[in-house]
Amino acid sequence: MRLEKIKWGLIGCGDVTEVKSGPPLQLTEHSSLVAVMRRNGALAEDYAKRHKVPKWYTDASELINDPEVNAVYIATPPDAHCEYAIQAMKAGKAVYVEKPMARNYAECLEMIKVSEQTNVPLFSAYYRRTLPLFVKVKELVDSNQIGQIRLVNVRFYAPPENDQERLVAPWRVQPAIAGGGLLFDLASHTLDFLDFVFGPITKVKANALNQAGIYPAEDLVMANWLHKTGIAGTGTWCFTTSDKSTLDEVEIIGERGRISFSTFKNSPVILENNIVKEEFSFERPKHVQSYLMADIVAELRGEGKSPSTGISGARTSWVMDEMVKSYYHTKD
Repeated sequence: MRLEKIKWGLIGCGDVTEVKSGPPLQLTEHSSLVAVMRRNGALAEDYAKRHKVPKWYTDASELINDPEVNAVYIATPPDAHCEYAIQAMKAGKAVYVEKPMARNYAECLEMIKVSEQTNVPLFSAYYRRTLPLFVKVKELVDSNQIGQIRLVNVRFYAPPENDQERLVAPWRVQPAIAGGGLLFDLASHTLDFLDFVFGPITKVKANALNQAGIYPAEDLVMANWLHKTGIAGTGTWCFTTSDKSTLDEVEIIGERGRISFSTFKNSPVILENNIVKEEFSFERPKHVQSYLMADIVAELRGEGKSPSTGISGARTSWVMDEMVKSYYHTKD
């Protein structure tokens, strides 16, 4: 598929699309947003008017079959990703789907199969592969700044978002919608980036628990894994700590030093080796998906390649499935 101008249809115009991802559809050269869809017609119309989008729909099929739309961005909760992506690809429309790519690896494989059958591109929204801060981390690793890599450690501790989680669990912690809990929503970014830096993860051992009983999904995951390249990794994600224990740190250990950074905080990348200690700071872009969107548009125009695809996104879903399978198999 090669397109001269990419004319996007957006399915699911919720909060994530207001600043992070919606504007790049319009601001990227050779790209425009021509239609949006949301089941609530009043909200769809409001979004379209505020963002100066000419058309709005309440039915996804109508947007997908709009002859002016030649690419579809799916920003719904994960339970609809597979259905809408397959429908769009069968209609010959390129697909860009929010993370996690689907509820599980099996759904990802269905999407990839249709992409291959139709020869229609499929991209996943793991935009950290293109953000300058994270590109710097990969550059430091690739340029041998800390020598041969021994292992990577991930620690992420956070309190519940608010007391309402005890009353009405948001979709992000409802496994039937999200595929799992906040591991899928948040840790997916870290795991996908580590795939980008060190290659695919091929072995996983993990324990997933629900300690606080606030919602049905897992709230603690402790894992170790092995990348195809031989790099070892460990990670602990706890989503029910106090605010005094909040932590977001990824640490890459090499034979001659370490690199540390955060997945979500815009703190500096820190390099420490036998010679120097340096900090690299980056301004967080207003529209964080703009770099990835530029790469996707370039690929659709035959001028470049996106580092985040359906195939890479599916690998991250496989890793998360492996990390939580003991919890859900026990519940079954």
